Amino acid sequence: MNRKNVLVFGELPDDQLARLTAVHEVTVAHPRDPVGRAAFDATLPTAQGLIGSSYPIDQGVIDAATRLEVVSSVSVGVDNYALKALHARGITLCHTPGVLDETVADTVFALMLAASRRVVELANLVRDGRWTQGIGDDLFGFDVHGKTLGLLGFGRIGQAIARRAALGFGMPVLYHARHAVDLSTQAPELAGRAAHTPLDELLGRSDFVVAMLPLTEHTRGMIDQRVFGLMKPGAVFVNGGRGPTVREDALLAALDQGTLRAAGLDVFAKEPLPADSPLRTHPRVTPLPHVGSATHETRHAMAELATTNLLQALAGERPTAVYDTATA
Repeated sequence: MNRKNVLVFGELPDDQLARLTAVHEVTVAHPRDPVGRAAFDATLPTAQGLIGSSYPIDQGVIDAATRLEVVSSVSVGVDNYALKALHARGITLCHTPGVLDETVADTVFALMLAASRRVVELANLVRDGRWTQGIGDDLFGFDVHGKTLGLLGFGRIGQAIARRAALGFGMPVLYHARHAVDLSTQAPELAGRAAHTPLDELLGRSDFVVAMLPLTEHTRGMIDQRVFGLMKPGAVFVNGGRGPTVREDALLAALDQGTLRAAGLDVFAKEPLPADSPLRTHPRVTPLPHVGSATHETRHAMAELATTNLLQALAGERPTAVYDTATA
């Protein structure tokens, strides 16, 4: 095999880096720090493969990478990539679906439980030494089991959340997606337990509304004042998809006005969350630092799949997980 030039623009486990260096010339450069940025810029013109995550591969980067054949993202989401530019150049884009579904579903369900049972607030009560007597109903939470779950988006992760809800917590599940899912073939364990539902009806019936939407021109800002206004009074909102799908000003208004009882958020419009964001300290918000897939096992599995994708593409083979940039 001809050795090609690979630019790693994020952290890779040592064993996956070794897989790359065994067959290709590899440069590791982290473009978010000044020294790494210089090395990144210097290496781009000769790079035939890129692998990494959490850094925008935009039109400028693609234009500078004149020999680029493949970009392998250590992520499922592809909103950091200039899809039309990649498609125009015929550059393959790979991602890592499947390996993180169950882990992200765990995180989302943890947010549902934490927000409804006020887990963080009550843990801090104990930590701060303010637990001096039995708590009163002003600190009670609300049940999760048996309540109705509404899912915005019903892909693999959405279905994994639905399984936890329906099979583990006895929750009726409603979902809204562009197309109904044939549960009898794709998720038979959810047949009769999850129903494709018009958006407005779902919002009005759900005790928990969970957003698992990708970021597209259609979903950006989709969850806005109108959507929050249609939610069942006292509902809990959780976002485990993409931050910019939510109008954060509308979310704050819904929390302050009492339309929403609580929110659990793993993603935000701007990340890291700015220090002056009201969401950081809002008493009804449980915020996490975008850790949906952040377990040792899952992050390694993502890196392994991304490395496999890159090696396959550079060898002229079809990668295991290609993203169709023609849909951009």
